[in-house]
Amino acid sequence: MKKIYHLGSCSTCKRILKELEPLQGVQLQEIKSEPMTSTQLEEMAALSGSYESLFSKRAMLYREKELHEKQLSEDDYKSLILEHYTFLKRPVVLVDGQIFVGNSKKVVQAAKEALHP
Repeated sequence: MKKIYHLGSCSTCKRILKELEPLQGVQLQEIKSEPMTSTQLEEMAALSGSYESLFSKRAMLYREKELHEKQLSEDDYKSLILEHYTFLKRPVVLVDGQIFVGNSKKVVQAAKEALHP
């Protein structure tokens, strides 16, 4: 299975999607208009090793809710990501049992190589 979770209004996601082209056979899920399910998030966490690894501490709500001052558990990370799409570190690329999370050059390059061997 090849799937990319992204945010349509995010310029970084748009740039990375362009970089990953061609995207034939890749299912795209725009997380604002089509929110992730708990099952999808659990699958991502199983592949990445934790909910924290999927959590974006750059989200504006992270500071607004003063979460940076709290000790968050894995359950907290999971709940927050499900509560609001902005907490998912984007994009998340799934390729045949592999996961690539975030927008660092290294991660994007690895996702590109997995999508186009």
